[in-house]
Amino acid sequence: MDLELDGKVAFVAGSSRGIGRAIAAAFVREGAHTVLSGRDGDTLDAARAELAATARGAEVAAEQGDMNDEAAVRDALARTVERFGRLDAVVANVGSGAQPAGWDLDRAAWEQAFRVNLFGSMAVARAALAHFTRAGAGSVVFTSSICGLSALGAPVVYTAAKAALQAAAVSLAREAGPGGVRVNAVAPGNVLFPGGTWARKLEADRAGVEAYIAREVPLGRFATPEEVADAVVFLCSARASFVTGACLVVDGGQTRCF
Repeated sequence: MDLELDGKVAFVAGSSRGIGRAIAAAFVREGAHTVLSGRDGDTLDAARAELAATARGAEVAAEQGDMNDEAAVRDALARTVERFGRLDAVVANVGSGAQPAGWDLDRAAWEQAFRVNLFGSMAVARAALAHFTRAGAGSVVFTSSICGLSALGAPVVYTAAKAALQAAAVSLAREAGPGGVRVNAVAPGNVLFPGGTWARKLEADRAGVEAYIAREVPLGRFATPEEVADAVVFLCSARASFVTGACLVVDGGQTRCF
């Protein structure tokens, strides 16, 4: 299937490792010029160099900065457009599930969770939509979580922030659609990669985690970052040209909601 991404330009916020890096790699494989971003310069440079070495005709660039910062996001996207002359897809892979558990949380804990898991993504979306609405075309995809769809035992603040993100994606799709812009989300389940949350949990309690996966996930395994990346890149492609306001679940059948 030709996704028609050859020569297009994609910006992936939060792409120096894990799911974000896999998303960037998937764009590069499809021939899209791809801009990575991240806060740690060394990790970002290493990811850019590795992806550039595999690129065949696609250019790989990097923008160091905090993608929770509106000015940093706006400037990074402006430099991307200046460099390539266009911008076709922006992925807001921003957030963290490392949030405090329980209900006895103060306002600061709630604000921190929403700042990381909602406000950062909205900063990316705002900057992207400003460009796309002027251009009359473009695609925004949020990396969300199945925790925003169903009560799965994740921290309450994280669940609430991801649910808000998915609600925002649907509303933004209605706002931006008349201007030719599509907005979607991908909700991954349990994704395993080095240095990630599930890698740490496996190290702490392998038997317990493996029992959980066997019990809760019909396919009986973790997802790979590449499986999530394929869903994201599809939503950004011409093959999904009539898909907007959607949340594509990539969880091995774990969620039970209709």
